[in-house]
Amino acid sequence: MAKDTEKLIRQLSLISFLMAERRPVTALEIKREVEGYSGMNDDAFARRFYADRAELESLGIELKVDKPAEGYYEAENYSLPPENFYLRSIEFTDSELGALRTLLSLLDGEFAYAEPLRLALQQLSWGKPSPLASPEQRSVALGLTAGAGGRELSQRLSKIETAIFRRKTILFDYYTMGRDAVESRKVDPYHLLFQNGQYYLVGRSHERDAVRVFRLSRIRAKVGYSSKAEHDFPPPEDFDPRVYATRSHWQLGDSVGTARIWISGKIDWYVMRHIGHAGTTEPAPDGDGVIFETEYADSRAIVSWVLGLREHARILDPPELADEASQRLTRIIELHSEGPELAARAKKKAAPVEEDADSNGKRETPIRPERFARLVTLAGILIEAARNSDLLDVKRVCESLQVSDEELREDIDVLNVVNFGGGSYVLYAEIHGDSIEVDPEPYGDNFAQPARLLPLEAKALVAAIDFIGEHVPEGSLASAREKIVDALGEDPAQEGLRITSAMGDDSEIARVVSAAIAEHRVLEIDYYKEDEDEVTAGRRIEPYLLYNGNKGWYIHSWDPAKRDSRTFRLDRIKEARITGDSFEPRADLKPDVPEWTRTDEVPESQPCRVWFAPERARWAREDKRVIEELKDGAVIVEIQFAGRDWLARAILEEAGDAAVLEPEDARAAVLEAAEALAGMVSR
Repeated sequence: MAKDTEKLIRQLSLISFLMAERRPVTALEIKREVEGYSGMNDDAFARRFYADRAELESLGIELKVDKPAEGYYEAENYSLPPENFYLRSIEFTDSELGALRTLLSLLDGEFAYAEPLRLALQQLSWGKPSPLASPEQRSVALGLTAGAGGRELSQRLSKIETAIFRRKTILFDYYTMGRDAVESRKVDPYHLLFQNGQYYLVGRSHERDAVRVFRLSRIRAKVGYSSKAEHDFPPPEDFDPRVYATRSHWQLGDSVGTARIWISGKIDWYVMRHIGHAGTTEPAPDGDGVIFETEYADSRAIVSWVLGLREHARILDPPELADEASQRLTRIIELHSEGPELAARAKKKAAPVEEDADSNGKRETPIRPERFARLVTLAGILIEAARNSDLLDVKRVCESLQVSDEELREDIDVLNVVNFGGGSYVLYAEIHGDSIEVDPEPYGDNFAQPARLLPLEAKALVAAIDFIGEHVPEGSLASAREKIVDALGEDPAQEGLRITSAMGDDSEIARVVSAAIAEHRVLEIDYYKEDEDEVTAGRRIEPYLLYNGNKGWYIHSWDPAKRDSRTFRLDRIKEARITGDSFEPRADLKPDVPEWTRTDEVPESQPCRVWFAPERARWAREDKRVIEELKDGAVIVEIQFAGRDWLARAILEEAGDAAVLEPEDARAAVLEAAEALAGMVSR
């Protein structure tokens, strides 16, 4: 029997034994009665029991320990109060259960926390109409979700989550972009952050003796623990995760100064919606726009942002930052008038093979929290079927738990061995053909109620709610979140994972739009058309669907004036008003997520070749399609673009480290935009 299976049986049997006894028991009773301990000598039992208690605690299941005034562990008494295991009942409304179902239908299979999210929803809907089986709502859809990295990322997240909870120092190899090197890191993990489609770890780097931020996609190989101790570091003092959740990309690091930037009145509302949290504003002296003050750690990053706003932004102070912006703008003009000097093409290198190394291989590895939660959930499903004398369909159970037939059989085999002492087993189930038969008289009721959400499940649930935000009709997710946090007794976002908006705070607009979709009401919007640099006021639309894409949230709608469907980006809506007019949904309008929201390539897109300087090539390789490597370290990438204005902004944001090579008209458009901006700055 595999070691992880032995540990699962041991830990589940320990829970069942303590719940069945309903009284404090001694360590010696546990050693004698609980499956998996009886064959151990005293030293081995002491080690394993101590480790199991610590691991159960990391899963949110805390044993109560009554310690004598003096004595060894044998004199301690242990119990598991029901409130330490069972979940408090939560009374959800139908709309809240429907909203939770929408949540799962959007994120299932994509969200890195999809497995614990599914299990959490099953626990919450215990004994009620399950949100897993309710009709799918079609007022919201996702084109891009938080799933970058797939199963490997999910396992990495699980390991880091456990380390955060147990205050375990972790070891990993990390690719440092600035130095272009893979280096070993030893980190006390404090918090996880999801921002702009990526997960980040915030923790104290032992190498720097300071808090640092690590992007999970740059962690190489596996994450390991640095020691076998129960805890490696004390709770961090004066650490506020909100500080890191609200930082802009130019603030990642130690501050080197404060910038004063003028933002024009035409788009100040739009800019502040995105990055207003990163600084303070005051009215501009001439009444046009605002002066935005923000601390910065990376001068290139803030110059890049300002250049991308073109004529609507200008650096006022400090002088050295304004000079850098001017120099980088001059470089853009040079690159697009004279062209970059291209090195010869480099020979392709074989991709390095990552080692699949574990932490040390000398000790039992922790059980994946998802597996533990799945077994507890499956036990409840089987016991409920036994009580009702139901046959369970194997295919439906596999679909519900998102497991294979083989995994389901393994889980049932584990549960069949779990007991609460004295040869009394919790349940017995067998698979016969397409059905699961469960003993009609299970011996224990210990798993017949929903268990507390494991920390990972709770964080997955709240993180998913925060990811979707206000983009579900009638605010059902917001009220469901309040009830969940109340039942948990704490807000998981304060301790584990914090979700931040990728495209600014559009929650007020989202609430109005969601209500209009739910009520089939005509919506009136004031919309900023970026390509024309104008706000069109009073545009009337029939909203059908909210969906998420690479650049944020969109509305799929029908425009009666244009007699055609139209898509609007939520963050560009300056104001939205629900009118008194209703509309009948059009049978021929089938809302769906357009492919271009996932790829950023609209149907009319065309390719262009863009050169990236050697010092920025590493970043280009990470998120762009490289088509040529050059001997000096520069790269040539292919970018799809539909509008020259969009391309000009994108190249300006590269701050002199990129140049369009072809087509020639696209290169000329960038040059024209850069020269026009230089003329405005010099005035």
